[in-house]
Amino acid sequence: MSITAEDATRFSQTFNGLVQSVAKALLDKEHVIRLALTTMFAGGHLLLEDAPGTGKTALARAIAATINGSNSRIQFTPDMLPSDITGVNMYDQQSGQWRFHAGPIFAEIVLADEINRASPKTQSALLEVMEEAQVTVDGVTHPAPRPFMVIATQNPIEQAGTYPLPEAQLDRFLIKTSVGYPSRAATVDILDGAAAPDRSKLLRPLLSGEQVNLLSGVAARNHMDRAVLDYVAALAEATREDEASLLGVSTRGAIGMVRCARVWAAAQGRNYVLPDDVKALASPVWGHRVVLDPDASFSGATTAGVIARALSSVPAPAVGV
Repeated sequence: MSITAEDATRFSQTFNGLVQSVAKALLDKEHVIRLALTTMFAGGHLLLEDAPGTGKTALARAIAATINGSNSRIQFTPDMLPSDITGVNMYDQQSGQWRFHAGPIFAEIVLADEINRASPKTQSALLEVMEEAQVTVDGVTHPAPRPFMVIATQNPIEQAGTYPLPEAQLDRFLIKTSVGYPSRAATVDILDGAAAPDRSKLLRPLLSGEQVNLLSGVAARNHMDRAVLDYVAALAEATREDEASLLGVSTRGAIGMVRCARVWAAAQGRNYVLPDDVKALASPVWGHRVVLDPDASFSGATTAGVIARALSSVPAPAVGV
């Protein structure tokens, strides 16, 4: 059953309230905040590729503070083990039983800092929990909290000694974007408040985790006309057929677009999705899922170009409101 116009209006009011709250900690980055919250309400994970000191940690803390949720930060290093993330069973001599000591992954908002510095074995430890929201240790399954979102970061500059994320793991991230540097005016405001750099501590929770889950369910029922669904499918096919692509957008990527577009439309107070919602999200949702042909990449082709050609070649449907 689709949501009503009143449901969409209430969702939009709550969403915009969260944006304004998080924006107090991350100045001049409303679009990035909207993408991050869209990822959360769509039940996905966020990948930030950016230089150090641009506010990635502040974003994670601010979101956790605004939804009254727990947060943790995992600093990835080459010597990190999978158990350092998921947790480990330890023997309790007093009780004579094995007890599970949960790792830092068991938080509602998890910042996985410089994820590409960990070994592939450690990176793969995130796959189950990101996809299934659970961790299996010694045959026992431990569910992750809900809501649950991983905000992973990687530095695009220093690549020596890193392990690039394989395509299968990149595909687990619903959205990839970058925070970027603030404007001059915002930088002055940040410097003026440098005595208290962690602005997230000043935020008050606006939602509980249970309310986030309820709102996610509302957005998931937002109406999406079959013509718009066909438009998403046609765009995904166009990226696969592009001569510069080695791999185009997968079926998981198309499903991710549908989930994000429903949230994006509801955040604007609409109980229906327009093709413009898909266009607005094409780059952050699909940019990291397209794998370029090596020869085309050497000739200067980009994933942004592949997506742009798909958007220009596939006509958008006229959807009645």
